[in-house]
Amino acid sequence: MYIRFVYVFTLSLTLFFASCSSIYMPNVPATPMFQRKGEVHAAVHANIKGNVSGSGGVAVGNHIALIANGSYLDQGGNNNKNNLFKQYLIEGALGYFTHLGKEKRQTLEVYAGYGVGSSTEIDRRASTTGMMPVETRTMDFDKIFVQVNYSSTRRNKLNIFGKPRELNYGTAIRASRVAMQDFTINDLTSPTEEALFIEPLFYTRMELNRGFQLQYTNGFNFNVVENTYLKAGNAVFTLGLTYNFGGKRNKTK
Repeated sequence: MYIRFVYVFTLSLTLFFASCSSIYMPNVPATPMFQRKGEVHAAVHANIKGNVSGSGGVAVGNHIALIANGSYLDQGGNNNKNNLFKQYLIEGALGYFTHLGKEKRQTLEVYAGYGVGSSTEIDRRASTTGMMPVETRTMDFDKIFVQVNYSSTRRNKLNIFGKPRELNYGTAIRASRVAMQDFTINDLTSPTEEALFIEPLFYTRMELNRGFQLQYTNGFNFNVVENTYLKAGNAVFTLGLTYNFGGKRNKTK
């Protein structure tokens, strides 16, 4: 029921925002679901639009963890597109994790971090000599964010492809202050903008092998501040692999 609601809700919002355009693309945040000290997390996510995100982390204490994210998107390979977009983003955070419930099947994680990135967006129009740029917008930006992850492990494993497999699902909600440090339009310095994004994200993981899981992620973002260029509208739909190792995972009944 939970998963069905999430898919319908995010699909509706994605269709609503489909006509929006923003010079900022949210990345896939780290959702390591740490169990105890010494555990290491690694993940990579991608979609058909060429948006690639990677994350890693380590539980440096029984409740303290460090995470790092990076993402890259380049939609410049299609010579017939009217709009080209490129962005890179790197970030890191320090956080706290704990387990909830009688069986400790729920994980709560809270992180605070900082990131930097750069985006370029080019509007083009067809001409007799091919696609010509009409306007080029480039920004360097930084971000400060607070992130809360809540995840749960299904009590009973699912029999899929002839093997019982663990199923996890969860939510990550971010509040991200993103500010332009430098912004140009057609190489001319332009007024900078600042945004406060609320970025909810939902994910489902299925165990492939010990430590390895397949993850489907979908999310979107809202902007509290009204802007011309730095605004909401880009959704996140990715498929990825996660791997946790080290430490000792808590056993569930």
